[in-house]
Amino acid sequence: MTFLQILLTVLLCTRYLFERILAFSNVTTVKANLEKLPDEVNGYMVEKDWRKCSEYTLAKSSFSAFEDLFSLCLSFFILFVALPWVFLNWPTSKDSPIWEISLLVSSMVLVLQLPGFVFDWFRQFSLEQKFGFNNQTQNLWIMDKIKETILSFVFLGLMIGVLVFFYREFSAFSPNYWWFWSFGGVFFLQLVLMVLWPRFILPLFNTLTPLNDDGLSEKLHNLANKTGFKAKEIQVIDGSKRSGHSNAFFTGFGRFRKIVLYDTLLEQMNESEIEAVVAHEIGHYRLGHIPKRLALSLIFGWGFFYLLHILLSSDWLITQLNLSDELAGAFAPVFLIALFFGGCFSYWLNPLSNMLSRKHEFEADKFAGEAIGGASALKSALRKLCTKNLSYPLPHPWLSYFHHSHPSLPERELNLSQVNK
Repeated sequence: MTFLQILLTVLLCTRYLFERILAFSNVTTVKANLEKLPDEVNGYMVEKDWRKCSEYTLAKSSFSAFEDLFSLCLSFFILFVALPWVFLNWPTSKDSPIWEISLLVSSMVLVLQLPGFVFDWFRQFSLEQKFGFNNQTQNLWIMDKIKETILSFVFLGLMIGVLVFFYREFSAFSPNYWWFWSFGGVFFLQLVLMVLWPRFILPLFNTLTPLNDDGLSEKLHNLANKTGFKAKEIQVIDGSKRSGHSNAFFTGFGRFRKIVLYDTLLEQMNESEIEAVVAHEIGHYRLGHIPKRLALSLIFGWGFFYLLHILLSSDWLITQLNLSDELAGAFAPVFLIALFFGGCFSYWLNPLSNMLSRKHEFEADKFAGEAIGGASALKSALRKLCTKNLSYPLPHPWLSYFHHSHPSLPERELNLSQVNK
């Protein structure tokens, strides 16, 4: 084994063991609170809801244990078997045609994602169905996966092709800074896709219809105007045909912005609670959270591309992967190793990202409370979301620190208690 293979093996095993420690700590916490309704949730959960929420959390943890073990084994397979075998049989040098590189990379990514469909199937038709969340038929699930696979293959292939084109063109006149200009171009294309997604991609999976409740529609439009958020339209998405979970979100930019409500959300909440949820989402926009997140993505993206630049400038990686010297400077193996194993390093930065996300959630909550004249409606909405979605409100602090982008419900309620002060 080479130094790189040993290092990646150690990092993969360390992350896996650390995940098991986090899961064990959280499971211990859940089991300790299972028999008695905690004071923190008394008032919006009854014993039956609490037990079901706890059992759902334990079931998800058990399922994740198998999924994480499979992911670890798959990573070893990629490192020691798949990558050497693929590039032995389909060597793509730095001078190979763009279409060939694009086809190889997108095909390998797609093939290695296929085993994950088995876990998706059991998650949907075993775990989610057991707890009453699955509304999806098997035929619909299959059609979704076919569409997702085709779209992933097409978009990934196009993106890789564009990226290789940028790499070659920008390297010709700026060999030391091609990574900067290349990611700038790729980032722009991603923004374009974000605009096109709700208009052309989302309708392939869901049906969007105008909100037909005139009273609620007027209330939400008034809220948007009051808070300086101009939304072109308010639509309802038929999320209930797949899941019993509920949510709300915004899509688009500028004059193409629209508010989207899950039909399950409309069934579970009253008008004041829905207004509070929408006000929270508006808060993310009005407080500049979206541009800040995009800026952070831009910085990390440039960091990733600079790493590609370093690896492409040396034959060290090719040697460490036990690949042919003819692949030195080739884009495909470098990109794939960075894609598949970059998470070994970025995983440990998750807490920083979550800290920023939780800060934004607190800020959006306070914005919503002030926008609608009080925190009671948002508190009620958050409690319903927690209860209806079986979201465990008292996770172990370590697990929350590493994995949760949203604060726990007690933390959010404590933050909202400051709104009326």
